[in-house]
Amino acid sequence: MENIIANLNKLFDSRIRLGIMSILSVNDTVDFSTMKDLLELTDGNLASHLKALESADYVQVTKQFIGRKPNTKYQITELGKNDFREHLNALEKLIK
Repeated sequence: MENIIANLNKLFDSRIRLGIMSILSVNDTVDFSTMKDLLELTDGNLASHLKALESADYVQVTKQFIGRKPNTKYQITELGKNDFREHLNALEKLIK
């Protein structure tokens, strides 16, 4: 018998990480403030989840200054796209 949850990625178990990856998969880049507003999270909560995704090489970070204000942008990596697609396919298979 096939293990129907074997292809689910544990890193995407969190609804917050699922939300982050969903946002990044349909946008070229998203800045921290926009992501925080879309997901309705605190700075610390969002930062910790983004750090976990960055550590897995699923998210790439670009830091810059706009005027005197720091601006941090995120984008999904190729590895992130592939693994997230596999996770979504596994979810779809599970539902069917």
